[in-house]
Amino acid sequence: DGTRSDYTFDALRAETNRFANALRALGVAPGERVFVLTGRIPALYVAVLGALKAGCVASPLFAAFGPEPLCTRLTLGDARVLVTTTSLYRRKIAALRERLPGLRHVIVVADDGSPGDAPATLDWTRTVAEQSPAFDIDPTSPEDMALLHFTSGTTGRPKGAVHVHAAVVTHHVTGFYALDLHPGDVYWCTADPGWVTGTSYGIIAPLTNAVTTVVVEAEFDAQTWYDVLERERINVWYTAPTAIRMMMKLGASAVQGRDLRALRFMASVGEPLNA
Repeated sequence: DGTRSDYTFDALRAETNRFANALRALGVAPGERVFVLTGRIPALYVAVLGALKAGCVASPLFAAFGPEPLCTRLTLGDARVLVTTTSLYRRKIAALRERLPGLRHVIVVADDGSPGDAPATLDWTRTVAEQSPAFDIDPTSPEDMALLHFTSGTTGRPKGAVHVHAAVVTHHVTGFYALDLHPGDVYWCTADPGWVTGTSYGIIAPLTNAVTTVVVEAEFDAQTWYDVLERERINVWYTAPTAIRMMMKLGASAVQGRDLRALRFMASVGEPLNA
């Protein structure tokens, strides 16, 4: 709806510390899996980073998945915690709870004006916001599990893919060399964190490279995307070939009168781009 929220690195530190403390208070142990099923809202990023701080394994899920693909991934990943929204919980998760005996805690973020008080769930605000903003991170080993992704499942049952804590080195270096990220840049990765690109290059790499990250909650709309590129003075833009083709269909008239001079570098993934 156009609402804009700004988070400093210090505010993000405090919020992620609160989530890490919430996990500790719930008795969630290092190495246990914390899944996140939301749109691109602040709680998604707070939960992923807070889970890493607590030594847990973070696994963002694509919010457009139906109940069965979600159940498969939550089962394969042996989920202990799920962070989701009230509406997604009611539509996709509530009916699955009996099939997920290992899922001990579901933390719901209120959305659509709905209170976060669905049966057998915890409210995000009461569970997280009241925690301390200070947290001491325990050391991890380079080969400790950090992130759990899943293949798309188009060729059979989805397969889990693990990134260990040492993977942050590659996230950082590829962000620096392949995406040309430098401190002071304003960067926008349009990929959803439910896919590997959206986590590696939508959360981890931009933070380690000290850039400002722009996140747009809304789904694709070409004119809105041009607005974001212009208004936020995006320097580095990482997006999908499909989105580029859809924007090309609008023709050159769509950028008439726009100031896109800040855009220094544009990257894509998944297939070669035509000229």
